[in-house]
Amino acid sequence: MTTVTAGSAAVQRLRLRTELREARLSAGLTQRQVADEMEWSPSKLIRIEAGEVGITANDLRLLLVFYRVDDPAYVERLLEFARGSRKMPFTEYRDIYHKDFLDFLAMEASAWINRTFQSVVLPGLLQTEEYAAAVIRAFSPDESTAQVSRMVEARMLRQDVLDIAGEAQFFFILDESVIRRQVGGATTMRAQLRQLAALATRPNVHLMVLPFSLGAHAASAGPFTLFEFKEDVPACLYLENPRGNATVSTGPDDIANSIDLFQDLETKVIRDDVSKILLRIADGLGTTPADLTPSS
Repeated sequence: MTTVTAGSAAVQRLRLRTELREARLSAGLTQRQVADEMEWSPSKLIRIEAGEVGITANDLRLLLVFYRVDDPAYVERLLEFARGSRKMPFTEYRDIYHKDFLDFLAMEASAWINRTFQSVVLPGLLQTEEYAAAVIRAFSPDESTAQVSRMVEARMLRQDVLDIAGEAQFFFILDESVIRRQVGGATTMRAQLRQLAALATRPNVHLMVLPFSLGAHAASAGPFTLFEFKEDVPACLYLENPRGNATVSTGPDDIANSIDLFQDLETKVIRDDVSKILLRIADGLGTTPADLTPSS
């Protein structure tokens, strides 16, 4: 069974891809030249340098010889990255999840700071089993009961990262519609809101609500998640689209713009007494919503 501590494999793959690209550029080689020398398809090297796939120790040794990298300590360091990066978490779910989503899970398990804006449903890290099952059935109506159960199982396993004291910090900005929509019915949503209220009291979980009264805002284009890492690796940005897929970027401009956007949203959110607000909504399900204020 996967544990979130295996998530460091994702960081090792990110570090390896950065080092290999820099080594190739230092050697003055193009990707085509390397692919021809190694008798690889160009796409294989592109995917390795993009962090999409791992590399075997034997291939790495040959590659480093071609790059004229001969420092034994440095070579061993890269070999450790390669070995570690092949132990990606959640691989037991590869029969039900696309590789891109497995990469997302690996980043999530490795991140030091997780910043998420969600305007549709609660992030997977915050969902109860019943809420998760309702979301999965809505998004994937053709999945069998067994497949839905495995997806829920994986989603609950992801939440282990929230329990690692003193480690990752999680910043969630939720559109008010997310906490108002009765996913799975009133009973399921009531239990979800109460669990959410409890999570909001944790020191590493920072839960904020973007109220309806704000109107249109800069993040109206859709949900996004930004992962930042303790290690010296680039941050990763995931932008969700209406089809449920994600666009991934590590570009410095995209990362900087996303951080600016998230910080701008933070100036407009409700962050005080969020637990009280959630409990009040839970208690009032089935009635006309009141204004989003702790005292009402």
